[in-house]
Amino acid sequence: MTQKTAVLLTTILGLSLSRVPAEGAYREARQAMVVHLKERGITNERVLKAMEDVPRHKFVPAGHQPFAYNDDSLPIGERQTISPPYIVAFMTEQLQPLPDDRVLEIGTGSGYQAAVLSRLVKEVHTIEIVEPLAVSAAKRLREMGYDNVQVKAGDGYQGWKEHAPFDAIIVTCAPSEVPQPLVDQLKEGGRMIIPVGERYIQTLYLLKKLDGKIEKHSTIPVYFVPMTGQAEEKATVE
Repeated sequence: MTQKTAVLLTTILGLSLSRVPAEGAYREARQAMVVHLKERGITNERVLKAMEDVPRHKFVPAGHQPFAYNDDSLPIGERQTISPPYIVAFMTEQLQPLPDDRVLEIGTGSGYQAAVLSRLVKEVHTIEIVEPLAVSAAKRLREMGYDNVQVKAGDGYQGWKEHAPFDAIIVTCAPSEVPQPLVDQLKEGGRMIIPVGERYIQTLYLLKKLDGKIEKHSTIPVYFVPMTGQAEEKATVE
């Protein structure tokens, strides 16, 4: 984040949130966040508009809301975090979301990434292995009017076969290797963005399915929480 953007965010959040209406201050903070995303190289206008429209502060606990538009991860409970805005924007842009796409997300968290995607595609199906987070995210998304998002509590390693195939898949937790069920559920011509690696050494990969085969391209180094459940058991056995 540039010094200019950081100062702007600090001014907005430090001085404006004490005034009514607070939503106006948050809106200004989102606009400043989008300026920062552009400075870091995000160019897809649809993605930038979705990032500006979705109120990130409503997807974090109340005590962290003043920091919601800083480019940082924040705790959301159950020892989980919400990804920094740049990572959300970068992964979304890499997917090249289209209005008629059906997207699978693995790792719902608080529902923020799903909410961003919901503004860009036809349907979002999202799976969260931590049941309390799945329940709260489903409630939050429903109350906020994100009606094209369906949340499931379960192990994302196996994907969501009933709704497959998907035009795009986004994974927000890191397995040691790409789960084959997710590859199988990716439509021909589809895209998958997924962090792969060990706990402290991960790379974000963009996968494309062409002629039944997967093309794999590395993008940036990242740090996500490990994928648990079957992915963790499989890594332990191997």
